Amino acid sequence: MLTVYNCIVNQHDLRLVALAALICGISCFSAVSLLRHISRSTDRNRLAWLMIAATSTGFGIWATHFIAMLAFTPGIPSAYDPWLSVLSLAASVALTAAGMWIATLRDEFEYRLVGGAVLGGGIAAMHYIGMAAFEVQGRIEWNLLLVAVSLLAGVTLAALALHVVLRRPSLAATSVGAVLLTLAICTLHFIAMGAVSIFPDSSIVISEYTIEPTSQAFAAAAATLVILVLSASALWIDLRFRRQKLEVDRMHGLANAAVEGLIVCDRDRIVSANDSMGKLTGTLAATLNGMELGEIFDERTASEAASVEGQPWEAELRNRDGTRIPVELIARSIDYCGKPHNVIAVRDIRERKKAEEEILRLAHFDPLTGLANRRSFSSRLDAEIASMNRNANADKGAKPRHLALLLFDLDRFKEVNDLYGHGAGDAMLQKVATCAAGVLRHGQMLARLGGDEFAIIAPNLPDPQAAGRIAGALLAAMREENRAAAGGGLVSASIGIAVYPLDAEDQTSLISHADTALYRAKTEGRDTYRYFETSMGAEARDKRIMEHELRQAVVRGEFYLVYQPQKEISSGKMVGFEALIRWRHPERGDVSPAIFIPVAEDSGAIGQIGDWVLDAACEEAARWENPLTVAVNVSAVQLHNPNFSRKVHETLLRTGLAPTRLELEITETALVKDMPRALATLRQVKSLGVRVAMDDFGTGYSSLSNLRAFPFDKIKIDSSFIKAVDTNGQVAAIVRAVLGLGRGLGLPVLAEGVETLGELKFLDAEACEIGQGYYLGKPAPIEAFDDLTGNGKRTPARVDRRDGSLVLLKPSVRSA
Repeated sequence: MLTVYNCIVNQHDLRLVALAALICGISCFSAVSLLRHISRSTDRNRLAWLMIAATSTGFGIWATHFIAMLAFTPGIPSAYDPWLSVLSLAASVALTAAGMWIATLRDEFEYRLVGGAVLGGGIAAMHYIGMAAFEVQGRIEWNLLLVAVSLLAGVTLAALALHVVLRRPSLAATSVGAVLLTLAICTLHFIAMGAVSIFPDSSIVISEYTIEPTSQAFAAAAATLVILVLSASALWIDLRFRRQKLEVDRMHGLANAAVEGLIVCDRDRIVSANDSMGKLTGTLAATLNGMELGEIFDERTASEAASVEGQPWEAELRNRDGTRIPVELIARSIDYCGKPHNVIAVRDIRERKKAEEEILRLAHFDPLTGLANRRSFSSRLDAEIASMNRNANADKGAKPRHLALLLFDLDRFKEVNDLYGHGAGDAMLQKVATCAAGVLRHGQMLARLGGDEFAIIAPNLPDPQAAGRIAGALLAAMREENRAAAGGGLVSASIGIAVYPLDAEDQTSLISHADTALYRAKTEGRDTYRYFETSMGAEARDKRIMEHELRQAVVRGEFYLVYQPQKEISSGKMVGFEALIRWRHPERGDVSPAIFIPVAEDSGAIGQIGDWVLDAACEEAARWENPLTVAVNVSAVQLHNPNFSRKVHETLLRTGLAPTRLELEITETALVKDMPRALATLRQVKSLGVRVAMDDFGTGYSSLSNLRAFPFDKIKIDSSFIKAVDTNGQVAAIVRAVLGLGRGLGLPVLAEGVETLGELKFLDAEACEIGQGYYLGKPAPIEAFDDLTGNGKRTPARVDRRDGSLVLLKPSVRSA
């Protein structure tokens, strides 16, 4: 080591040694920095970075050697062989490249050590080939021990340098690795220089083709500086590129988190796309990069993308399989990698389009049957009427054509819903729709207007009778379906027909007249069809007027009650009255209940009227001194009102009438609509102490099962069974059976419609308890029965209803 020390101190210019060490350090720092780049690079640019790093490092080693050799002052003439100098540079670059390639081939300890050793061998090869290029006027002798030590030191330190740099890359590791690699180069150089002994010999001549040491050193330094500058530039460019790539990767990661498709465009060229866009197009996102917008959208969309910003617009996206996907696009300008770009959000709107189509379908078609709904029906009817008017004006000499409107609904459809449930009703409506659609021809329209109401528009008919043929075919098809169905099939239908322009000149009138004809078909037997006739219009108008007047009659005080006595047949004792409603119209006069009660039931006004009867009857009965009962008829609408029992309770409390004196008469037909609800309501009423009678027994549905299921207190035999009971054997047998049934159930039986002495004697002989009829007493105002009610002489009064309150008014003269 003394020889090495003497070599450095006594035979070198320390200033040049320091310069060589500085260049070596810069070169080594650049080398390890580039080495880290190589380890992170992809296969595509790995070789390029390897060559840059090897060239930069090789030139640095080479320059370090020759600048350090310039600092060497042997005191005798010296020079350098140019070819060997170039060979030493080539060896340095080649072995450095080999060492770096091996060290970065795999992230394993052995590869790093072997690569470092090869790099150290490159340093040694460069040094000793460079020394071979050194020509001096003397003999050179080597100390082989120091040569071996220099090789060992260079290889070991270089191996440690690469291991430190590549094991866990960081700024500290880079710094330590640069120091170790600098030590490897400098240690090898100066130990090797210490191994040299030069013996002057003037007989040795230096070749004329050599290069002076100063020129060699400066040339090496200049070349090395250029290489280092280029390496630093390449490193800066790469770092900038990597920062941009990190920015791109970060943005791409954020974009991939979006559900919508996102593409970044440079004008009309795609530079980046997220994974959602790839899924939408059926193409890998990387494949979309570089494509033109026109390849996935149409040219118009591609041109709009560059000019429209912030405003969404719809377009079609071409999928890889050729299908077109409706999308919504929103474009915005962004700064991307330092340049302005357009980012386009691509939203898949297939589900939205489906929802819009479904909304449109629901707006124009019935969801249950799939038929056109009322809106579509109205639009089509308007269009057909307008078309007929245009054709009539354009071709006045042609044979006139007709437009028929057929309205039909199902007979007793409500009973199907009530008895079998709404599921069965829906299935029946679907069957009707299928059956009716099967009889229509091209150009004719079937629509469901709501509930069980259907309509057929039949345009361009040669004559009005063609509409009848359509109606007949529909009824025949439904009858055939009934016969073929195992479970009872379809109910029947009633059809009303109105013809344009014979029956009406506008849609509203045409529909109204067809509805009037439908009502006539129902009243004349059902399961049939009827054409509109002028007289029907007058009837329909009168019916609608009566419906309106009935809704106002309660408020105007036009209703009043009459009372018919109910007596024990055996003794003639008075037991109570049945309250019967009468209507005195200011213009029509007295209107029969047989006329206005069905209209009230059809229009729904019966509920309001029935409540008035209950209030008035209880108010009147509460004033009687004799505790006679009062019977009040209850409609199906009242019975199925969930508040009916509360209404009865409130009326009893307000009027003060004892519950046992009130008797509610229920027809069997009222029970059928909703038996569970009717049973619950009757039980609530019974719990108040009110009596319940079955009215018109024998004329409704399932009489025996109703008697068993419902808590009745009395049976009323319909007057149709009492008429001529004393002379008709069959009728007498039926009445005897009902009376026996009442005795067996422990229920008193009241016979209605007793009009002759013979009928009364028969009922008395058969032990019928109570009778009611003209023979026992005609209906009359309650004042006519003051001797029976115990009120004596009093100021006649009646109960009326005005503004929702009960008031006492002086009565007018009324007929019974």
